[in-house]
Amino acid sequence: MLIVLAALLLVVMFLGAMGVRRIQLRRTLGTFDASVSTSRGKWMMAIARYGSGELEFLKLFSVSPIPVHRFVRTSIRLQGWRKPEEEEKHLVQPGSVIVMMGYEGRDILIAMDYQTYNGLSAWLEAGPVAGVGTWRQD
Repeated sequence: MLIVLAALLLVVMFLGAMGVRRIQLRRTLGTFDASVSTSRGKWMMAIARYGSGELEFLKLFSVSPIPVHRFVRTSIRLQGWRKPEEEEKHLVQPGSVIVMMGYEGRDILIAMDYQTYNGLSAWLEAGPVAGVGTWRQD
C-alpha cells in the first residue's frame, strides 16, 4: 500500500512539474504551441520559442529545459504553408496549418495556427545582418 501511494505521489509531482514548466515557458515572449516533423510521418507535440538567433522546440510532455530541435535563424528558409492532408489531421492540433521549412538541406514541417505563422514569418524577415550587405548566408 505504501509503495502504491509513493508511486502515485511521484506521478502527481511529475505532472505538476510539467504544468509549472509549461506555464513558465508560455510566459516568455516568442513561445507558441506547435508540432514538428523532421522525418516523414512522425510528429512531435512541442512548445516552440524563438529568440534572437534560434528557433527551438521543447517536448510538450517533459520537464527538461533542453530543446530537442534547434534551428539557427539565418539558415531557415520558409517555403510556404498548406492545410493538413487527411493522414496528418489526427497528428496535429485542430485549426493548424502545415508550414514547410528548409533547414541546411533538410525539409522540416511545423504545424501551428495561422497567426503564429505570420509572427514566425515576420521574425525571420526582420533578422539581423549575418554578413556584409546581407543578413542571409546563401
